Amino acid sequence: MRVWTSHLVGFVPMMALTLGVIASFAPGAWATTLEQLTLDEMAQKSTAIVRARVTGSHAATRGADIYTYFQLQVLETWKSSGQASTEVAVPGGVVDGIRQSVSGAPELKPGQEYVLFLWTSRSGLTQLMGLSQGLFKVSEEGSGGGSGVAVVQRPAASELMLNRSGLPVDDHAVSMRLQDLRSRVRQALASAKLEASK
Repeated sequence: MRVWTSHLVGFVPMMALTLGVIASFAPGAWATTLEQLTLDEMAQKSTAIVRARVTGSHAATRGADIYTYFQLQVLETWKSSGQASTEVAVPGGVVDGIRQSVSGAPELKPGQEYVLFLWTSRSGLTQLMGLSQGLFKVSEEGSGGGSGVAVVQRPAASELMLNRSGLPVDDHAVSMRLQDLRSRVRQALASAKLEASK
């Protein structure tokens, strides 16, 4: 089965690094290798960061690849490049009975709320930073009746992950309060702005 990362080979290396996705070849198949991104790196490199609810999806081809496009109802914008994105493309899906599966591509569920770290290419395609690394599920913890604390969670990636030196590293699950993630993002953006002004 053809795998999405094959189309990254022709990309400018900076674009692949920006997305945190590296194309690697394994005998007989293309495999997904992720570059480990810190929260600060994702916040600074993303073109938009939103808290949104998935309202629907459809799959379509883009060149030789299949993407599933998820429609978003944006509830809160933490970072924006001007035009608010209401759709995110995730590699893989089914079109006309043909399925493409992509290791590392997350599955978004209709009705579920997420925090999404997004990157929009010059061609207008909006994707998640580092595939599953840029997607945090929002849920409620604590007492029922809507009075619990909002938390965000991301499971550890199961794909091969490399650090900046190209060495394999273990990924770890992330869980924190929504307000703490919001604060971390704001701090990262403020630090980047301060650094750019020097």
